[in-house]
Amino acid sequence: MASVFLALAFAHFFSTLIRAITATLAPTLSAELGLHAHDLGLLGSGYFFGFALMQIPLGSWLDRHGPRTVLLILLALAVIGCVGFAVADSFTGLLLARVLCGAGVSACLMGALTGYRNWFDTNDQLRANAWMLMVGSVGMLFATLPVQWLVTS
Repeated sequence: MASVFLALAFAHFFSTLIRAITATLAPTLSAELGLHAHDLGLLGSGYFFGFALMQIPLGSWLDRHGPRTVLLILLALAVIGCVGFAVADSFTGLLLARVLCGAGVSACLMGALTGYRNWFDTNDQLRANAWMLMVGSVGMLFATLPVQWLVTS
């Protein structure tokens, strides 16, 4: 049970980290690729666009195929998006990668909640939900100063 929780909580952590990381990377992206404020805003929204595109089919996929399968497939898409973001040398490449990242992590919250509902008893579900949301919030924190340390080193 602990390994299931840790895997799902880490996926949610990853989702929130990716969500917030462009704000921390903005100065670097502006300096290296000549991006302007409107470009950076669009990069941020690219994540949410990919995320939103997946919400309608996500519910039926989770019901039909289960959270394990859906999360593994979509997280593979997120990894492809992260690699694409790392190697992109243009605004278009960065934007497409952000859309893939958003689509890829779109099941990290609902997939985990569905998994907890399917695999945990009621008391453990409540505890797992609360702890997972806390771990996700830590992902937002890790997208700030720790990322700045990595960028400057």
